[in-house]
Amino acid sequence: MRVETLTASYLLDWILGDPESPPHPVRFIGNAIATGERVLRRPGSGPAVELIGGLVLTGGVVAGSAFAVSKLLSVLHRRCSSGGRAVEIWLGASCLATRNLLDEASSVVQALENSDFERARLRLSRIVGRDTAGLDASEIARAVIETLAESLCDGVIAPLTYMVIGGVPLAMAYKAINTLDSMIGHRDKDYEWFGKAAARLDDAANFLPARIAALLVCGACAILESGNTGSAWRTWRLDGLKHASPNAGQTESAMAGALRVQLGGVNMYHGERVETPLLGSGFSSPDVHHARRALRITALASVLGFAVGFLVLSGGRSG
Repeated sequence: MRVETLTASYLLDWILGDPESPPHPVRFIGNAIATGERVLRRPGSGPAVELIGGLVLTGGVVAGSAFAVSKLLSVLHRRCSSGGRAVEIWLGASCLATRNLLDEASSVVQALENSDFERARLRLSRIVGRDTAGLDASEIARAVIETLAESLCDGVIAPLTYMVIGGVPLAMAYKAINTLDSMIGHRDKDYEWFGKAAARLDDAANFLPARIAALLVCGACAILESGNTGSAWRTWRLDGLKHASPNAGQTESAMAGALRVQLGGVNMYHGERVETPLLGSGFSSPDVHHARRALRITALASVLGFAVGFLVLSGGRSG
């Protein structure tokens, strides 16, 4: 990938975010997953058949996404170089979610600052999977901070990483992996076997980006919250692997240390109680001021991630 394309894609994401009206590539991926599930999944077929069906769907959607984007860009570049570049930039921007993440989280924080808790819960329900009804101010702030930390990885740093490594086609393959995990990668009785391949592939794809994202949180903390840099690093190193997932606790623990707040605890999903590990145990419970600071750290960590990618691509070109 050219450094100019990466820069244009990153800036376009900051400017436009994810408009709801134009067709978004991830929607096409989601439709392909839903169609593939209807074709390949047969209820009551047994674990082995479900595992194979999920594996076929996962491999097909990921490979198909990368191939389709690669072929499209190849054809467009041959026919019209400037048109091909424009589409490549748009597709690259569609893989990133800095602006959308910050806008959605900021709307929750703003409602909290205005003591409009009903609106805060409503806006929060757009970006989290947990039940939001009845959450108090501290729990809303915790949910926002956790979502910012987690989405920094899968919405920004991971696609940036894969864009630098393999261009827009590889970044789109990552988005397919991430979408598969969100749709079928649930660790429950319905998707235990059919979604296993998607969940494991998502773990593998996020392994390196999650650690880069946590390091970037520490870097952003060094600039914005210099007194808490050591706390961010120590909490990350102590609590980063407390989750059952190898990646889920990485950025969340770094953010907990950066803000010196306790994250994790009890969440409700469709009325069912789920306990998650405590990160930053011993720190105070978060409030709206911590959530506002988390917005700033997330924004700066995104910029730092882009800067690293820019330097990598620039160094590779000069070499």
